[in-house]
Amino acid sequence: MKNSILRRFRTQHRQLENRRAAARGESPATPGDWVRDLAFGVRFAVSGGREGWTRTLLTAVGVGLGVALLLVAAAVPAILNARGDRGADRGDSPSSYSVAVRPTAETIVTGRADTTYRGQDVYGRLVQPDGDRPLLPPGLDELPAPGEMFVSPELGKLLASPEGALLKERLGHKVSGTIGEAGLLGPRELAYYAGADNLVPDGENPTRTDDIGGPNLSEALGPFLTLLVIITFVVLLMPVAVLIATAVRFGGERRDRRLAALRLVGADAHMTRRIAAGEALFGALIGLAVGLGLFVGGRQLIGTVELWRISVFASDVSPSPLLAALIVAGVPVTAVAVTLFALRTVSIEPLGVARNTGTARRRLWWRLMLPAVGVALLSPMIGGLSPDSQVNELKIAVGAVLLLVGVTALLPWAMETVVGRMRGGPLPLQLATRRLQLDSGASARTVNGITVAVAGAIAVQMLFSGLESRYTQDTGFSPLRGEMRISRDYTGAAQQEKDTAALRATPGVASTLTYTLGHAHEPGTPPDPGAFVIVGDCAALGQIVEASDCRPGSVYLAGDLANQDPLTGGQYLPAPGARVDLSTQDKTSGKPGAPKLWTVPSAARLTALVPDPAGSFRTGIFATPEAINAGDLGDAGTELLAKLDPADRDAAEQVRNTAARMDPLQSVQYYEETATAPQLTNIKRGLFIGTTVTLLLIGASMLVTMLEQLRERRKLLSVLVAFGTRRSTLGMSVLWQTTLPVTLGLALAVVGGLGLGVILLKMAVLPLAVDWAGIAWMTGISGGVVLLVTLLSLPPLWRMMRPDGLRTE
Repeated sequence: MKNSILRRFRTQHRQLENRRAAARGESPATPGDWVRDLAFGVRFAVSGGREGWTRTLLTAVGVGLGVALLLVAAAVPAILNARGDRGADRGDSPSSYSVAVRPTAETIVTGRADTTYRGQDVYGRLVQPDGDRPLLPPGLDELPAPGEMFVSPELGKLLASPEGALLKERLGHKVSGTIGEAGLLGPRELAYYAGADNLVPDGENPTRTDDIGGPNLSEALGPFLTLLVIITFVVLLMPVAVLIATAVRFGGERRDRRLAALRLVGADAHMTRRIAAGEALFGALIGLAVGLGLFVGGRQLIGTVELWRISVFASDVSPSPLLAALIVAGVPVTAVAVTLFALRTVSIEPLGVARNTGTARRRLWWRLMLPAVGVALLSPMIGGLSPDSQVNELKIAVGAVLLLVGVTALLPWAMETVVGRMRGGPLPLQLATRRLQLDSGASARTVNGITVAVAGAIAVQMLFSGLESRYTQDTGFSPLRGEMRISRDYTGAAQQEKDTAALRATPGVASTLTYTLGHAHEPGTPPDPGAFVIVGDCAALGQIVEASDCRPGSVYLAGDLANQDPLTGGQYLPAPGARVDLSTQDKTSGKPGAPKLWTVPSAARLTALVPDPAGSFRTGIFATPEAINAGDLGDAGTELLAKLDPADRDAAEQVRNTAARMDPLQSVQYYEETATAPQLTNIKRGLFIGTTVTLLLIGASMLVTMLEQLRERRKLLSVLVAFGTRRSTLGMSVLWQTTLPVTLGLALAVVGGLGLGVILLKMAVLPLAVDWAGIAWMTGISGGVVLLVTLLSLPPLWRMMRPDGLRTE
């Protein structure tokens, strides 16, 4: 019933419009009329001479920049999938090494030898064939021989340069080949495969495998990080849409005068609007071609660029066909729609053009409706996000878009209201004010992109800061006592002393700490759970228990009676004089080893726990080497800790080199007081990359827009100079014409961004916190971009202020 009433109303409304058009001597437009008039507008743009082609090219550049970035955004899912698939194919997933395999002619033994060099991750694998037909990792045509290695192109460049001397010393293999694209996450990744002949499978590292690779086990983001990703995409793509809509309106004043001439030769008002839409359509189509060209050309160069340790192969940058089709179809449609919308307030008559903006004030109510609807969409989700909840991506995206669009819609109204009340001041300010009073919409459109970018960036910054506290944890590490730790299997006191001496002699190491770690359990019971057994000198024991009266032969007992640490290895704590078993489970058979009984001295005393440099509360038996022989400990390990000299920037690299000399597969842990989830770190990198590209795009588009506006006012500028106006005065007026809209735009951006940020924090149930320093930094950068664009526009301004600008045809 409701639908039939709506259909009847639309039919009656259409009939009424047709009768009104017939009374004015106009007939309703048919599809053929649209095609004819749009084609005439295209022809008008092509045959418009130098002025027409200049306007078209400016439009094409503005649209092309936006299209190129949209295509890059459409390729992001393919980029992530390609990187994840290559990582899975080369066996980055730990599940690839979880099954014991018998040696055959095709199996290989691999050892993970990843390292870090001056903040950059280095992917490393030692490989050793079991037969004459070994498996080949992706990117390799053959396995490297012992003492040789195949490296990624970027690692090869680094090793050949003086900056890579320490890393070259660490790896210690001769470069004999290059890893292909299939074995790398990106063209700038540091990676190597080194040949070996002494690898013995031992659990997960080294391990024997007959099938390299596995499924892409990318971990789900969860609702909170999904919310952050959605808002990030909205914030990065909204300025692009605004800039495309601004670009298709270039040359508005000159276009309107040409349309008046068409009215003079008999075209009706609707026909002139369709012709204008055709002209904008041609510029958008050329811009689409420019954007495709920029995308294809930039795609070939993308492999040479690295932002925040992320590089991408050109072959990975493949937009989704559906999204690419939407972009290709949407840009021309947007050009036509924006042009028709812009002409709604323009009366094009045979003798001239009249703009309604001078007599009718801009309406505020519908501009407030946009953010109100956005708030209405987001409000039901406030407080509704939890770790296991579902996220309505579409609803969140639409709500955020409406809020940001509302900020840009309010800017023209704010410009008109504020500038309309300005009076007096210096001559440059008066010239700028009068220009803004005559056409505030053009200036508002110029800064709309920067406004929506800042508003979105503030909201993302607030959400990111809130989530950072959720996804950043205190590790409990104590770098003041030891910043780096090397964990090794205990192979005897002589080897332990050798390792300790090597670490102590490493350049950049200020002090060292060494102890042996084993386990003890009650005789006749399974080895696990049990109690730790820590053997070290008094200096080492003093770092993990209260041992102020320590001397050779001292033994201490400490238990986590207050449950300070959930990972204490059990609550078993022997009493003084008790017998304990130091044996552990045999790795090969999985059965308990032969008992190794030891009696706790009756002089052992209870003492208080102190968290070790790793932040753990070791519970159990703490003894000096004189009281217990570390060789009696089953499955014992050596812990070597190093305190670095802060004046030596390469101290950490020297320690890693020392660890590599001990064992190429040796892992080195760098202690940091806090740790952030890798997923949040990756999103942060993507946000910084996207923000950098978006700001560059905004700056380039603003420069094109400003040059187009100056070109339209070339005759006016020449007249002012001919009448004696100083060029410096006109230059300052241009600066004021930019400063006033930018100031208002940034003020609205701060208000809108704070509003959206508060809603997002409430949705994620995060405490309300505002990073005023970050907001000031973002607004300052945006203002700096605008200032730079204004300065770059001054040279063309000087060239336009010449008497020959008065020439006309």
